[in-house]
Amino acid sequence: MLKCTRCGKTYREFRTVCDCGGTLEVVNRFEGPFEALVGREPDIRRYRAFLPVKHLPDLPVPVTPLVGPFKLEYVTPTGSFKDRGSFVTVGKLREDGFREVYLDSSGNAAISMGAFGSREGLKVHVFIPSGTSEGKKAVLRALGVDVHEVDGDRMETHRVAREHEPYVSHWYNPYFLEGTKTAAFELYEQLGKVEQVFVPTGSGSLFLGLYKGFRELRGMGAIEELPRLVAVQAEGFESLCERSERVNRLGEGIAIPEPPRKEEMVRVLRETNGFCVSVGEEETRKALKELYSMGLIVEPTSALAYAAYLREGERGRVVVMLTGSGLKSSFP
Repeated sequence: MLKCTRCGKTYREFRTVCDCGGTLEVVNRFEGPFEALVGREPDIRRYRAFLPVKHLPDLPVPVTPLVGPFKLEYVTPTGSFKDRGSFVTVGKLREDGFREVYLDSSGNAAISMGAFGSREGLKVHVFIPSGTSEGKKAVLRALGVDVHEVDGDRMETHRVAREHEPYVSHWYNPYFLEGTKTAAFELYEQLGKVEQVFVPTGSGSLFLGLYKGFRELRGMGAIEELPRLVAVQAEGFESLCERSERVNRLGEGIAIPEPPRKEEMVRVLRETNGFCVSVGEEETRKALKELYSMGLIVEPTSALAYAAYLREGERGRVVVMLTGSGLKSSFP
């Protein structure tokens, strides 16, 4: 069942927005302790009991490694945490009989949905800014995606894409959060108690997914307290921190100054005693260089989380989410 985060109205069918314009979330209730419901598979299918879908795609997302404080969310089929959300979203769409979907993106989300959707027989339409790199366009077309170029910026591309249905962008899609919440389950199994998590945050699809996963763990009695969630944002594109006059061009993966789920993220910061950190371009570049020196080849967006971690220092059992592979981007 879907429930509006604004007015409380409920829905049974797949949709991304309430009639009142509010965002939606999946309402779950689980019986029994967490450990009793976890499967034996070495991938996301081990959490099938916690997912609101019966049909699971045949391309599973692996349990990603935890190396020191780093959760390597780029060790997935298409190289980003977006595969978690695409896995559940595509499963739900196929289960409900959809054959064609629309979204806007110029990077990881489009590639992920293209890979999972095409493999499951969905016709995937992606709207991208016309200035998107030729390399990304080539990858999308190789996946069988219908690429629609928009003469405008990221927000104009978003506006055009939303004119089509079904629109399944992770900015709104409640089933996407059902996929990203599994990262919290993995952290619990890998680390036990987690006290603080640094998360690159634009639309909030990972930030809110982690919160949902830890909240469900608490509801099942697996943990007593929610970890402090730290929203890491790029200067010039902040939605939760105070907006900076400077612009961090390396934060393109989270350059979303007005995310639809902003109110939800504010509530999560308050409930988890979390906070927001805004990171500049030079700070990001330095952190990225350090990560490369450790053998962690990540995209610049991931480096923002590490930069925030370095600035704030370690407070207990801390995790830094490295969200995307650097093999799809050049070193800045």
